[in-house]
This record gives sequence, structure tokens and C-alpha cells, in this order.
Amino acid sequence: MAEPVHIGFDPRHPDPPESARLSAAEVVKRLTDDDRGGVLRRRRPNTNPVVRIADKHLVGQLDLRGVESPYLLEFVRCRFAEPPDLRQARLAGVEFSACWLPGLRARNLSSDNDIRLIGGTVVRGTVELTDADVRGSLLLTGCRITPHEGAALHADRLNLAGALLAPKLETDGEVRIPGVRTGGNVSFAGALLRNPTGFALNAAGLNVGGGLHLTTDTAGTPFRAIGQVFLPSAKVESDLSLRGASLAPRSEPTDLVLDDPFFDQNAALVADRCRVGGNVNLDRGFASTGTIRVVNAAIGGSLRFNHAVIDLSGGREPFAEQVAALPGPYPDRAVHLDGTDIRGGIDARSARFAGQVRLVDVTVQGSVLLDGSVLSNRGGDVVEGRRFTSGGNVNGRDVLFFGSVLLPGSSIGANLDLRGSRMLKPGSYPDGVTKPLLDLRTARIGRDLICSAAGKGKPFSAAGELRLRRAEIGRMANFDGAQMGFGPTRVALNAFGVRTQELHLLVDVPPQGSVDLRELHCATLADNAVFWQSTGRVELEDFRYDALAEPVELTDDAAVADRLAWLRHAMRSTYRPGPYDQLATMLRAGGNEEHAANVLVEKQRLRYLALAEGSRFLGPGVRLWSWLQRVTVGYGYRSARALVWLIAFLVLGTTWYGVNPKPLIANTDDQIHWNPLLFTLDLLVPIVDFGHKNKWAVAGASQWISALFIALGWVLATTVAAGLTRMLRRTT
Repeated sequence: MAEPVHIGFDPRHPDPPESARLSAAEVVKRLTDDDRGGVLRRRRPNTNPVVRIADKHLVGQLDLRGVESPYLLEFVRCRFAEPPDLRQARLAGVEFSACWLPGLRARNLSSDNDIRLIGGTVVRGTVELTDADVRGSLLLTGCRITPHEGAALHADRLNLAGALLAPKLETDGEVRIPGVRTGGNVSFAGALLRNPTGFALNAAGLNVGGGLHLTTDTAGTPFRAIGQVFLPSAKVESDLSLRGASLAPRSEPTDLVLDDPFFDQNAALVADRCRVGGNVNLDRGFASTGTIRVVNAAIGGSLRFNHAVIDLSGGREPFAEQVAALPGPYPDRAVHLDGTDIRGGIDARSARFAGQVRLVDVTVQGSVLLDGSVLSNRGGDVVEGRRFTSGGNVNGRDVLFFGSVLLPGSSIGANLDLRGSRMLKPGSYPDGVTKPLLDLRTARIGRDLICSAAGKGKPFSAAGELRLRRAEIGRMANFDGAQMGFGPTRVALNAFGVRTQELHLLVDVPPQGSVDLRELHCATLADNAVFWQSTGRVELEDFRYDALAEPVELTDDAAVADRLAWLRHAMRSTYRPGPYDQLATMLRAGGNEEHAANVLVEKQRLRYLALAEGSRFLGPGVRLWSWLQRVTVGYGYRSARALVWLIAFLVLGTTWYGVNPKPLIANTDDQIHWNPLLFTLDLLVPIVDFGHKNKWAVAGASQWISALFIALGWVLATTVAAGLTRMLRRTT
């Protein structure tokens, strides 16, 4: 017998018509008795019998507790006066389509097929499926669950052979599914989960045989969670996706201890220790006003944030440079990934983060992409990445950083590329000292560090210190077109102890602050006059470079003069011998002996100048002695000049002694005729005795001139001899 059809029956109406009333006990009786009354029927031969109740107001308790029935139960457009009780029952399956229920009790239910609450079913109570065993899937498509108190869905340790599919599910209260095991996917696409005082979704220890999808549905409706999404120790065989989702954290504080500096009070997503076989997608319009916390997790694919917005500013962050006072630093982290192992890469292109991005001890086997993003934590640390490891590139091109980027001890397999980026508003230490904007102390970069311009009008800019102390860069450190300094710090670039093959310092604007290049070693140096015009001092002790990118030609005296002027300005006229020795060594290694000698002469000039300035009473004498050495022998580096002076004094002496009367004979033993030339030569060359110096005795002014010639001869002749010795000892 066919069921009567009640035209226009609305299960949501609180006062159904009397004609639609059906005793729930009658339904139970029909399920347990033989098939009669038209309720039991087969859809088609060779299928399980289906019990279908449609357009009914079921009065009383539908009590199937402990019942074992081979029937599939279908309730279509039905209203239940009391929550159906399916506890400990074993059924072939159950479906509620477009129904209204005051709750559902199905603890320890065993179902051979799907359990469905679909078609806009409304539940004004809790759906309880704790410890249920379903050899099909759980479908909550379009269902709305509003409990009077407690959880909306209570399904601890639910075991599903199939999937958990809840697209467009709407709840007010906690969706509680910790320890759930599924053989297929878990999908909340387009769902709205509201529990602002606690967990919107509690899936601790969830084990998903497929993917976990908290995403936008096919109609473009995003997944929304008002309250915390809690996924610690979850295991997902495929992707964990929140693509296009919108998250907001719980509004009430948690009961956990709050004095832990690594605890995130306002976390919107917690996925500590989770294991994901595929990608974690928080991208393509993903938005969160709370922390994204994925600590000590393992991700088999990539972590994606591209085009995401994680804003902990309460909407105050403009993600742009403005003159007006701007918020920061933020008390909460935007992203917390400490200790996470990512087998793929991190893609955060064109993303927006307001709050710290914490990457301590994170390992990424692929590349990290931040191109076009804005990371803001003004006055604080915008990136904290101590011991961060990336197997590929870290690309931060055209990125706007507000806050310090701290990567000490990090390891980057290929390039760290920051070309065209701007770094502003560094953080501070507890004592008030300003932190560096970029901290790469003891970092290892496999190929290039690129802090250069990205084209005309797009310089790399850092309004604070760039700290590279003891960093190792495999090929090139490139600062071409960079703008360094301009901030509260007195240091523009600290590259103490850096090791690299190529160092490019072709900046467009003088560094605004001091530059520390001490103990930096590179094979090739490319620089320009602008770099050496830094507003602060350039520290150059033990700064070593093997060659210049543009070698100094043998005839280019102006280039050497320019470099000497750059050094004087860089060291603020303070005498340091090392930089001059290094420049001379580099020139000499290229076969440029003359220019190397010029550099060493300048070094000695500055040395004596420093000695004179440091000696209160002997200063004038030191300056005179310096002048004499410089003009005569070039401080020993111009031995040919000594020979010229010897010849000049020889001519002067010969002329002097030639025009004056013949001197008296002092030694009658030697029979030598008077010769002014040989006499002068005997005075000027002390290491050779021509016999004239001891033969003749001069008096008056000639006596003083002779003494002067002897003194000059010792200086000039020994200088010439030393120069000849160096020439004879050369091996190349």
C-alpha cells in the first residue's frame, strides 16, 4: 500500500498538520514485524529492503537502541518530536533527507552502508556518533546543526570505511571528530563552523585515508570557521587543503598555560605534529585573523600561502608604506612552523602577513618563494628563522618587509634573492639596541646572495643594518644598485669575516652609515666611487681580494690615484697599513709593479703623518724626515730615483769642487792627481773606495758639504743596492 502524500508538508514548521502524525513506535513495530502496511518495500529485486518514511511528523521516541535490522532506513521531509535513538544498533544504513530532528543519538552504531543527513536537514541538538562503525560514508551535505549545549557533532573515534563528506554543513557549536579514521576523503567544502568560544573543528588525531578539504565549494562558497581549527597529530595521506578558506580564532582564552613564549594564544589553525603525505594548501584567497600554527609537522609535498592574507592587526594593517603612524609590533605570530619538515617547497608569492613568520629549525627541501609579498611586524621580528634550511632558492624579489628578518645559522642550497625588495622598521633587543634588518650571521648560501636592484626604479633598499658576519657565500654577494642604511642604526653593512668568490658593491647611493669589511675574503671585487663615499667609516683590516672586476691598466695612473683617495675617505684619514698592503699586493700580482709602488709610497706618507700627529714635540722633525725620504728614494720603493739623486749630487759636487781651489794633500803616500769628479764619487759611494777621499783635505764650506755628501751617499747608495738586489732575486 502506498504512503499518503501530504502536499506542502514542511518539516521545519513547529506545528505540523494532524494528518501527518505518525507514531514512532509504529515505525519501530513495522521494522521488527513482517512487511505489512506498505511501509516496507523493495526498490528493485535483489537489493536490500528499504524502509522509506516521507512527509511525516514522528511522535514519540524512535527507539532502535540495540536493534539489528537488515533494512535501509530513509526519512524524507520528516519531523521528529524526540531525538532518534540508534545507540548500539546494527542497521543496513540510515538517511535523513530534508528532515528536522531535535538531535540524533547513534553512539556505537554499526552501519553496513552510508549514514546521511542531507538535503538541508536541520538538527536542533547534538549529532552523536561516538565510536560508531560505518562501512560506508558519513554525508552531512547541506545539513545545519545547532545544539542547545555541547558539541554540534560528537563523533570521537568514528570509523568510516568510506569518506566524511560535509559540503555546506552549517554548525553552531563544536564539530568534534578526534581520532576519526576514514578510508577516503574528509571534505567540509563551503561549510560554516561557528564556535567562537572554543574549537570550531576538533580533529585531534584524525586519520584520513585520502585528503582533508576545508575549501571553497564548486559554487564559490568558502569554508569558514569562527573558532579554532584543531588538528594536532592528524594524519592525512593526501593533501590538507584550506584553499580559499576563512578562519577566525576563538574569542575566549584557552585553559593552557599562557607563560610559554612558544604558545600561540590566538591560533586559528593548530596542526602540531601532523603528518601530511601531499601538499598543505593555504592559498588562493585563504584568509585568517589568527595564527597559523604547524609545529614539528611533516609535510610530504609543498606548503602554499600564495595570495593568502593572514592579518593579526584587527584590520589596521595597510600592507603599504604610509607617512601616518602604523601598527606594530604585533604580540602574536602570523605563522608558526618551528621544527617542521617540508619535503617540497614553500610558495608564499603575493601573500600578506601581519605578524611574525616563525621558521626556527624548519627544513625545506625545495625552494621558498616570497615574490611580491608584504610581511609586516614593525618594530619587531617579521621573520625569525634561526637554523632554517632550504635545499633550493629563497626568492624574496620585490617584497616589502616591515621588521627584522633574522636568519642566523641558516643554510640555503642555492640563491637568497632579495632584488628589488624594501626592508624597513627593524626590531629592538630588550636593552633597546636596534636589531639588524637582515641577520645572516654564520649563514651558508650555496650560490648567490642578491641584494641588488630589480631594474630601473626598483632598488634593493634597507633602512637599517645588513648583518652578514661570518657568512659563507658560494659564488657572489651582489649589492649592485642597493640603498643601505638610512635608518636608526649607525651600521649600513656588517660583512665581517664573509667568504665569497665575488663581491659586487656597485651601489647607486653612498651607504648611510659605517661599513665593516674586516676579514672579508673574496676572489673578485667590483666597486665604485659611490660605495667608498659612505657617510660612516669603512673598516678594512684584513679585507682581502685577489683581483678587481675591472683591472687597473698599466698606464692608468688616475685609477690608482682614485682608489687611494677612496681609501683615505673611507678610513677618515686614519692610518691603517693593511688596506694599502692589500691593494699593492693585488696590483703586484697582476704585474703592475709601478702602481703597487705608488700605493706603498702613499702608505708610508700616511704612516709618518700619523707619527707626526701623535708626537707633540717631534712632529716637525718627523714630517721633514718623511719629506726627505719621499722626494729622494720614495721611502725605498723608488730605488731608481736614488740613482738620479746620486747623479745629480755627483754633478753638483764636481762643479763645487772644480770651481774652488785645489784642497790640501792629507796623505803623501798615495800618488793621485786631483780630480773633482772622482773625489765627489768617493764621497757619495761609501761601499767603494776610489782613494780620493783620504788623499785630500778640504776646509771651510767644502768640509760641511763633504760631510753632507757622505751622509746622502749612505742613504742613496744603499737604496740603489737594495733595488738591484730585488731585481736580481726575482723569479718571474
